[in-house]
Amino acid sequence: MNLFHFTTRRLVSQVYCGLKPASSKKQRTCFEMARPSSSMADFREVFAKAKHIAIITGAGVSAESGVPTFRGAGGYWRKWQAQELATPEAFARNPSRVWEFYHYRRELMMSKHPNPAHTAIAECEARLSKQGRSVVVITQNIDELHRKAGTKHLLEIHGSLFKTRCTSCGTVTANHKSPICPALDGKGAPDPDAEDSQIPVENLPRCEECNGLLRPHVVWFGETLDSDILTEVEKELEICDLCLVVGTSSIVYPAAMFAPQVSARGVAVAEFNMQSTPATDRFRFHFSGPCGTTLPPALARHETEIIS
Repeated sequence: MNLFHFTTRRLVSQVYCGLKPASSKKQRTCFEMARPSSSMADFREVFAKAKHIAIITGAGVSAESGVPTFRGAGGYWRKWQAQELATPEAFARNPSRVWEFYHYRRELMMSKHPNPAHTAIAECEARLSKQGRSVVVITQNIDELHRKAGTKHLLEIHGSLFKTRCTSCGTVTANHKSPICPALDGKGAPDPDAEDSQIPVENLPRCEECNGLLRPHVVWFGETLDSDILTEVEKELEICDLCLVVGTSSIVYPAAMFAPQVSARGVAVAEFNMQSTPATDRFRFHFSGPCGTTLPPALARHETEIIS
């Protein structure tokens, strides 16, 4: 078993059991390196030679599209933070309230559009694929804006707002209905004074296969990542020869360890973010500023590219 596979699997079991990732002197040593460069010219040289590019994205890439993060001081829906609603326990206690929260988020996302960062990534993937090169997007976001922008090779490690999973038979289905069920029509107002609708469970979204109660197909707090998707992520990060980290805080595990482990095997990692993160010093490049401003020139066609 290789180092990446072992470390990631161990992190998954630790993090979602409420443990912090173990620290080791050996890991700290292999991550020590010079301060990252902000030279776009140097990055572009590396980009021009890369054959397998992995792009890891977080909430920051969608912030410029007006997508709320529900984190921090202002991250409330009504009087609850996401951490209080996005759990299996919250859904078991009050599925109506949790579905109102996700209905609100779904309806909000239907009005949002990809920004220049999403577009730059999708256009880069399409262009490089014609040159026999690959781009994979590994996203922590559940908003599907990458998909809207045209990204094809997409790994959504935390699931999607627009997929449901049956709590009875386990069927996962894409669902872009608005509203997702009649009982949620007009519900989900985020106002702190809004009352719970207390929708009867039989009127909440139901499975078309077995009529079981549906839940959002997202990874909630306390749940593990999908092992099949995690395996795909591992494979992509093992073969990539350039890695970009875009709009992520690098504090949510296990995703926070993906790029540092790529860097540890000598592969160039470039961070695009509004500010430095706990992982910044482990990377070769860091570009500060809005992703929609910094990413398009970084991923634009290089003069050495041959387009047939």
